Amino acid sequence: MGERLLIVEDDKNQQFLYEQELREEGYDISVASNADEALALIQKKSFNLVILDICMPGKDGIETLSEIMEYDNKIPVILNTAYGTYKDNFMTWSADAYVVKSSDLTELKTTIRSILDQKNVGA
Repeated sequence: MGERLLIVEDDKNQQFLYEQELREEGYDISVASNADEALALIQKKSFNLVILDICMPGKDGIETLSEIMEYDNKIPVILNTAYGTYKDNFMTWSADAYVVKSSDLTELKTTIRSILDQKNVGA
């Protein structure tokens, strides 16, 4: 595999869990704790996919999503949040997927693989 994923998550425990589990799946992982770090990384490096938390201090994930789209609208973004209610916010609809956080990362891993496979088929 070796696809490059960016995890944008302010909670250090979540960061660590995602980073470990997704590395085991064979992904090359970068981590950002906030929107500014994420946007700086996206401008330096190319990523195959971004996993973006919505509730973060400073700029939230919805604002960050629109900035990522402005910079490069071809990067798939998965919104990842503890709150299912954001799914009703039309601002989240430009994300490629919406996954509610869980300690079981099966849904997130399946969603990542599905999006990357679709992207590779269309390439």
